[in-house]
Amino acid sequence: MKCECCHEAEATIHLTQVIDGEVKKLNLCQICAQENGIDLNSPISITDVLLGLGAAQQSSLPKQKNMSEFDLSCSRCQMTRAEFKKRARLGCPECYNAFMGELSAITQAMHHSRQHVGKIPARQGNEARVTAQIAALQKDIETAIAKEEYEKAASLRDKIKALKCCVQRSEGGAQ
Repeated sequence: MKCECCHEAEATIHLTQVIDGEVKKLNLCQICAQENGIDLNSPISITDVLLGLGAAQQSSLPKQKNMSEFDLSCSRCQMTRAEFKKRARLGCPECYNAFMGELSAITQAMHHSRQHVGKIPARQGNEARVTAQIAALQKDIETAIAKEEYEKAASLRDKIKALKCCVQRSEGGAQ
């Protein structure tokens, strides 16, 4: 079997990834694997698996573009994509912007969603839900006004007022 990157050498590294029930396989020669940041001397990290182990390495993409993706680094702390994959930790707050594509892929793979929704402490759970409801209702008001549905907007405004009153009462009673 030939390497999917150079299409010349024999593929000796066979990587398999399952995403949403779909199996993706990547067959590389040892040289192409090393050029693309896959460390053959250490165990594969979970970050490598989640990032696709060179999934960007497809025959339809030019080799120069693929290499620039592996040269990606943080402008603040200079952490490279290869270091991020190896450590599975970010170096500074700016890394979130630099590696947004990778983080988005990791979040999607781990949580089956692009947004991580964590647990809410029991004491703050109700308040957080009400705040989320109010935010959603405010978006609905903006949409209603844009569509010139003023009665609907007024009704939504009243719902927001009622929710805010409930929150204020519960805060007053808890103190």
